[in-house]
Amino acid sequence: MNTLIIYYSEGGSTKIMARTLSMHLKADIIEIKDLKNRKGFANRLLSSVDAFRESKTKISPSKLDLSNYDLIYIGTPTWANKPAPAIITLVDNCNWQGKDVILFTTMSKEGSDEITLERLEEKVYLRGGRVVESFSLITKDKSPEDIINDTEGLIQTLVLKMYGGA
Repeated sequence: MNTLIIYYSEGGSTKIMARTLSMHLKADIIEIKDLKNRKGFANRLLSSVDAFRESKTKISPSKLDLSNYDLIYIGTPTWANKPAPAIITLVDNCNWQGKDVILFTTMSKEGSDEITLERLEEKVYLRGGRVVESFSLITKDKSPEDIINDTEGLIQTLVLKMYGGA
C-alpha cells in the first residue's frame, strides 16, 4: 500500500509530527506552502480570520496527483478551531475519490481539535474520500523531542501501522 503524508506547518510542530509519521510509516511526504505572508502579529490575526471563514489561499503545490496512493494523511495546525487555509484549499483542489484518509492536527489547547477534524472529514467525504482515523496532539510549549515522542506514542496507541505504509 502506498502512503502519502501531506501537511502544512507554520510554527513547525505539524512539520515535526508529519516527518515523524513519515519516517515510522515509511510514507512519502509533501509539505504544502501557503504563499500568503502569515508572519507577524497582524498577519497572524488575519490568518485566524481566514481560517474561521475557510478562506482559500494560494498554495504550492496548488494541486496534487493522488492516483498512486491508497492511504493519505493530511496534517494541519488548528487555527480558530478550523484547519489552516492552505489545507482547506488543498482539500478543495484535489480528487479524493476512493482514497482512505487519516487526519491529524496540532493545537495549543485541548478541545480545539474536534471542530477542525470534523470539518476536514466533511470536506474529504464530500470529495469522495473516506476518513478511517483522526487524531490530534497538543504541542504548545513542547520541545521538538517531546513532539516526536508523543507522535511515536500515537503511532503505537492508534496502531497506525495496521493501515499500511510500514
